[in-house]
Amino acid sequence: MPAITLPDGSVRHFDGPVTGTTVAASIGPGLARAALAMVVDGKELDLSREIAHDASVRFITRKDDAALEMIRHDAAHVLAEAVQSLWPGTQVTIGPSIENGFYYDFYRNEPFSPEDFAAIEARMREIIAANAPFAREEWPREEAIRFFENKGERFKAELIRDLPESETISIYRQGEWLDLCRGPHMRGTGDIGTAFKLMKVAGAYWRGDHRNPMLTRIYGTAWRDQKELDAHLHRLEEAERRDHRRIGREMDLFHIQEEAVGSIFWHAKGWRIYTALQDYMRRAQIRGGYEEVRTPQLVDRALWEASGHWDKYREHMFIATVEDEDKTLALKPMNCPCHVQIFRHGLRSYRELPLRMAEFGACHRYEPSGALHGIMRVRSFTQDDAHIFCTDDQIAAETARFVRMLAEVYADLGFESFRVKFADRPEQRAGTDETWDKAEGALIEACRLAGVEYEYNPGEGAFYGPKLEFVLRDAIGRDWQCGTLQVDYVLPERLDASYVGEDSARHRPVMLHRAILGSFERFLGILIEQYAGRFPLWLAPVQVVVASIVTDAAPYADQVAAELRAAGLTVETDTRSDKINAKIREHSLARVPVILVVGRKEAEEGTVAMRRLGGAAQEVLSLDAAVESLAEEALPPDLRRKA
Repeated sequence: MPAITLPDGSVRHFDGPVTGTTVAASIGPGLARAALAMVVDGKELDLSREIAHDASVRFITRKDDAALEMIRHDAAHVLAEAVQSLWPGTQVTIGPSIENGFYYDFYRNEPFSPEDFAAIEARMREIIAANAPFAREEWPREEAIRFFENKGERFKAELIRDLPESETISIYRQGEWLDLCRGPHMRGTGDIGTAFKLMKVAGAYWRGDHRNPMLTRIYGTAWRDQKELDAHLHRLEEAERRDHRRIGREMDLFHIQEEAVGSIFWHAKGWRIYTALQDYMRRAQIRGGYEEVRTPQLVDRALWEASGHWDKYREHMFIATVEDEDKTLALKPMNCPCHVQIFRHGLRSYRELPLRMAEFGACHRYEPSGALHGIMRVRSFTQDDAHIFCTDDQIAAETARFVRMLAEVYADLGFESFRVKFADRPEQRAGTDETWDKAEGALIEACRLAGVEYEYNPGEGAFYGPKLEFVLRDAIGRDWQCGTLQVDYVLPERLDASYVGEDSARHRPVMLHRAILGSFERFLGILIEQYAGRFPLWLAPVQVVVASIVTDAAPYADQVAAELRAAGLTVETDTRSDKINAKIREHSLARVPVILVVGRKEAEEGTVAMRRLGGAAQEVLSLDAAVESLAEEALPPDLRRKA
């Protein structure tokens, strides 16, 4: 007689094993129609699965976030059926749901192309309209292997052979078609709906190994309704329009070339944005009580072995050997071990704690060429890295202080809100469970005392300690994890960092690893896409263009530019003989925030006609008023607050 506890705390009793479908119907016809799957004691299951014991049960309906993953998972199965029905002999391999969609990998002599999408989508709609129920079956291992081998599905047979002996072999049918799958699934193919679209094809090696056969991967996206699908497609269009690589070319900010894979050639305009952001962060750190340091690029492997990074990150490190000294050096992939060396240099007292040490540290990490992406993912980058050496009692105050600083920086850069994730111990980690218990407990308590609300991100902590991850949402709804705060008891122990306490004894400091932007390169890519290249005046690489209407006004245009430069603005002049409308159009496409138009009249009266990017109107101001107004507007937010 299983007792089923529902989310509202009510309990329903049944005479024997009961399916989720029956439980939902016992609650009401509305839920029976809406329920797609269920969660039994925290585990997602098909509604058709029987519950034979006392359990807590909640139901997944279309409005739940969990429904999206199930829609996409089921859509992958329907995609596979559609492809095999249209091209018999095609082998199916693996087809998971992913963020915003799904994919399935196929083996076929002739690869698929986007031209095949119309036929595949039409067949998928037929399968969905048929609303074939998803039916789960458990098969003996050898029977399943024989079945797929007889069908010519050698990839599926290989998957089954490689499953642990303890693994249940579950097969899901949808009408006459079936697939190997752990599940769960919704009730039938009709639950997927029609808000889906195939997006692209790509090549993928079987199991990610280049020695294996090349497969064709078909990507799709699927949503709960057409409104969500349309919004997603609009976001993709916006993302393409805002792509930092495209805007970087158009604004002449940077380039990348084969002779320096994964490294950025910053052009003058791009470097102006970079240095403006770095100067802003430097001022923020000075106000926050940080000491700026600089540490070496090449460090002997002995330090990386002592810190534990050699074992954990060796494959991502660039190595240099010095033959005449018999040394192996590594370009630093992170700054933390070097900061510990500065802390250890000389005797430290508890009176110096908390000691906040910051560095715009240049780091190098090997990333496969296929993973590189513009300036978002590179091999050579600079972090706004800092480490706080403190006592246990100071963790909460330093956490609160850091979060306040981070919130102010993000707001100044145009991000008014952020989410916080708590990432706990990963599977591979340094330190004992006791140390991790202490670190996680300290960070949880620090969040409580600092009033920081968070969601869990299990298993995603750093290898030496748990961390808070700060996630921004950009102008088109994408999330970016940028800032981080990590509590580390391991590295100070491994590298023998200590201070003299009030009791005159030696103690280990706690090490808080923290960053706000993370990588400058990546964050600048985010900013380019956030603003679509239309930067606020203080970050714009060219803040003002002074454009002459007639050749006679060229000397006055130069005078205007000179006064603006004297006031600290970055200015260009355009005194070409082209028509003024053509000049305005050109500089607007270059995303210059302010264009000052001058002609004979303006030269005689000492005025300028100001046009703002994106606006059709213009405002006539005296030159003095324009210079004063723009100089104030061009101040970075922190300096404007002080002015």
